[in-house]
Amino acid sequence: MRYLVVIGGLIVLLGGLAALKFSQIHKLIGFGRAAAAAGPPPEVVGTSEARQETWEEQLFSVGTVAASQGVTVTSETAGAVQAIKFESGQRVRQGQVLLELDRSVELAQLSSAQAREQLARTTAARSRALVAGNAAPKAQLDNDESLLRAASADVASLKAQIEHKVVRAPFAGRLGIRMVNVGQYLTPGTPITELQSDEENYVDFTLPQQEIDRLKLGMVVRINQREARPQGEATIAAIQPVVDPLARSGRVRAALAKTATGDGLTPGMFVNVAVVLPEKHKAVIIPATALVQASYGDSVFVVEQRKDAHGIEVKANDGKPASFARQQFVKPGEARGDFVEIVEGVVPGQPVVSQGAFKLRNGSPVVVNNAVELHPQLQPAPANR
Repeated sequence: MRYLVVIGGLIVLLGGLAALKFSQIHKLIGFGRAAAAAGPPPEVVGTSEARQETWEEQLFSVGTVAASQGVTVTSETAGAVQAIKFESGQRVRQGQVLLELDRSVELAQLSSAQAREQLARTTAARSRALVAGNAAPKAQLDNDESLLRAASADVASLKAQIEHKVVRAPFAGRLGIRMVNVGQYLTPGTPITELQSDEENYVDFTLPQQEIDRLKLGMVVRINQREARPQGEATIAAIQPVVDPLARSGRVRAALAKTATGDGLTPGMFVNVAVVLPEKHKAVIIPATALVQASYGDSVFVVEQRKDAHGIEVKANDGKPASFARQQFVKPGEARGDFVEIVEGVVPGQPVVSQGAFKLRNGSPVVVNNAVELHPQLQPAPANR
């Protein structure tokens, strides 16, 4: 009888444990089914509305700033540097003396030639007087006049050689870095410094051949060094009449305003160029962060209200309408600043996910939280930190 009581107690204990485990497993299965029915938890995202704006038609390129006049100042003749009359970076006027070579030999030769010229002039004057009085033959006068002209030519030749020993600024502008020193022997063509005119600069750039016909002289060209606010404006001054047969592009030159030249645009600098065309178009734009790019196509996530089979809005646990993200494939257009144009797929006023789009898939439940707002701009100028 004692064994039967023990066995019965064990059976009751095991039955209780089995019932408890069955209850726990049944609850877990119920929780799993409820979670499966409810779906994944909603993702917190930020949204922005697609809007329509009027955009100018523009042609974009890259260009190089060029001076209206720019040369490498060199020596025309050989000689040792006797004096340097300029400093690196100095502004000079046209004709200002920059450098003098040793002219001692030429100056001595000039004094000798001037003495011969003076003697020839005196002899010629005497012969004229004698010929006028029929005291000397006409041939004597012709010979003396010829000697005078030869002596004068020698003097002029030596003066020209002496002048070539003096290097002058061919036009007004700013000098570059001095590349010679006093006492250095220069050969013809030795670089002395750079000279760039700062009266007016140009920007040279190229455009594809199919865009050249859209250009006209006087069109506005916006210039900037980075993806920031335009740094200056120029106007198209010349269009190359011949297209490059290799690149199939045409060269264009735009004249910079003097205000742009003073904003740090110096010759040789790389700049971004935007030619403003007279045409304008309506563009539906969204923040660039809303565009999801993939190999199978570009898309955005549009936030919509979830509805049941009868078209009635479904409420979330907090009583608010349940939202979900619908993946919409789009055709993007031009990008400007922090915005991108959407040619097809989005209409103005549609809310699109602009924060957190990378973690969504089609049909994902979402909770919109715009506490942290984005401030996209067409011409952003972020601080350099």
